[in-house]
Amino acid sequence: MSQANNPARWYLIQTKPRQEARAAEHLQRQLFECYRPLKAAEKKRGSRAAAEEELFPGYLFIRMDQTHDNWYPIRSTRGVARIVTFGGMPVPVQDALIDQIRERLLAPAPKVQFQEGETVRINAEGFNDVEAIFLAADGDERAVILLNLLQREQKVTLPVTSLMRAEARA
Repeated sequence: MSQANNPARWYLIQTKPRQEARAAEHLQRQLFECYRPLKAAEKKRGSRAAAEEELFPGYLFIRMDQTHDNWYPIRSTRGVARIVTFGGMPVPVQDALIDQIRERLLAPAPKVQFQEGETVRINAEGFNDVEAIFLAADGDERAVILLNLLQREQKVTLPVTSLMRAEARA
């Protein structure tokens, strides 16, 4: 839908601690569209269920029309702390940002394909073609590498996507 036909925009709501689900449920009961991004979490010991956790703990997004929707009930909704404002006015979140969050959460997590001690090449701005030693995975999306900077070895954490296998040199 175009903005002209549907003037509703996304806004950011701060929730009370660990009450994102409660806030979303009560806002949806008031017929507001909510988006609470969740990511897969590590399973707890002994649990068979797939665990999810908040991508942005303490926050959720709400779609509202600033002129036609009644904002006042939101502040007294269970689980809601406040509407995030700048200069006393709620600032809309771009639809493109919400779309990017949704796409990223749907995309499969990159798998670490490097072995400990393997030489890797950094393919990131400022470090193009710098070689380092892969130390370990830091979650699903990040890696810890050992980088030689100014004659000292430093441990650095980078996104796995910025690393590639170093080609063997003859």
